[in-house]
Amino acid sequence: MAYTGLVTEQHLLNTLVEMAPLFLSYLLSFSLLFTYWRSHHLIASVLAKNIDTKFSNLNGIFLFFVALVPFSSRFLGQYVNSETAIIFFALNIIFIGLTLFKMRNYVIKSGTIENMPFTKKENEHANMHILFPVGSAIVAIAVSFLSNSLALSLFTVAILFNLSGNGIKITFFVIDLFRKENKLENTETI
Repeated sequence: MAYTGLVTEQHLLNTLVEMAPLFLSYLLSFSLLFTYWRSHHLIASVLAKNIDTKFSNLNGIFLFFVALVPFSSRFLGQYVNSETAIIFFALNIIFIGLTLFKMRNYVIKSGTIENMPFTKKENEHANMHILFPVGSAIVAIAVSFLSNSLALSLFTVAILFNLSGNGIKITFFVIDLFRKENKLENTETI
C-alpha cells in the first residue's frame, strides 16, 4: 500500500496494524521453513553420508517448494479470510513435507547412499516431525470451509509441535499406550 504525501506517525501506526496479517504470515512461514530446514539438514548432513543424482533431484524438488513459501505466505497474509489462500498455503506445506519424506526414505532405502544407523524409535520420531505438519495442513484444508481462523490455528499448532521438544514425546506416549508390540523393538537399530 503506497502512500504519497506527508506521512504522519498515526498513519504509519495504522499501516502497521493493517499489515499485521502479512507479518503473522511471515512469522508462520519463517517458523515453517526453520523446522523443515532442520529436518533437511539432518537428512542431508547427518543421516546420509554421501549423496547421488536421484537424491540431488529430489533435493531440487524440495527446494522448489521451499522457494514457493514466500509467495504462498504473502498470498495467505493478503487474503487471510480466503479458503483459496489457506488451501494454497496448505498445499505448499503438504508438498514440502511429502518431498522431504520421500528424500528421507530414499536415503534409507538407497543402495548407493550410505547412512548412519538409527533405531526404529528415532525413525518414527523423524517421520512424525516431517509428517505432522502435512497432516495438519490436510485437516486445515477441510476446516477452512468452516472456519478460516481454526485452519490458520492448525498451521500454528503444527509448527509449535515441531519447535517443541515435548510434542513428539507426548504424541508417542499416547501412541505407545495403544501399541501391542514390545517396547524393546523401538530400540533396535535399523
